[in-house]
Amino acid sequence: MTRKYYKWFSPSLYRHMELLVFGHSGPSVLFFPTRTARFYDYENWKIVHVLQDKIDKGLLQLFCVDSVDAESFYAHVPPADKIARHLQYERYILQEVLPLIMFRTNFTKLIAAGCSLGGYHAVNIAFKYPEFFNKVVAMSARFDLTLSANTFPDLFNGYIDENIYYNMPSMYMPNLTDNTVLDQIRKQTISLVVGREDPFYDNNKHLSAVLTTKNISHSFFIWDDEAHRPYHWRKMVQLYL
Repeated sequence: MTRKYYKWFSPSLYRHMELLVFGHSGPSVLFFPTRTARFYDYENWKIVHVLQDKIDKGLLQLFCVDSVDAESFYAHVPPADKIARHLQYERYILQEVLPLIMFRTNFTKLIAAGCSLGGYHAVNIAFKYPEFFNKVVAMSARFDLTLSANTFPDLFNGYIDENIYYNMPSMYMPNLTDNTVLDQIRKQTISLVVGREDPFYDNNKHLSAVLTTKNISHSFFIWDDEAHRPYHWRKMVQLYL
């Protein structure tokens, strides 16, 4: 299996960023890490390993990016600063990572995917910039980071502003009326995957209902139990990526 490591200084984030690429051809997966995790964790958790057959056959190529969640959503800074740092990360993805993926001679399709908070990142960027993405897969995600449940707190401590609103799919999708954007989202293959006992099962169910009201075709897969661990994600990626 082809494995490449990249590192460069990001002008969007004012720091060095790293990522791993697995594979040589096929649809490209922009794979976001879980909550405060790193670009190498999917490899360490054997999630990359279970996809090796598809990767070796040129049916899939993974771009495992790093996150700055510890500097944004989970940082001990004011809520407005959290979302501002996230927007810098979004700029890094759009202006630095996507060109690396899409300007290759064998580029075909782009998939946004992630587990847990990575699933939030995948859906948010795919819905905000649907012109780039053919498919999105969110596993064990929540789509409104102002919600709290069990050990998962409201990451903005009750604060809300325009930047937060426009980065919470559960908030902005119900009110989205731009037919150009909606038609682009309707062209995507969308999969929401969550455990029935996941703290954010209801949030997934809500987003699924919103997509239905917008005539956005999608699949909503419900697993038994909480299904919020690498053990489950290893099975999910084989089915949905």
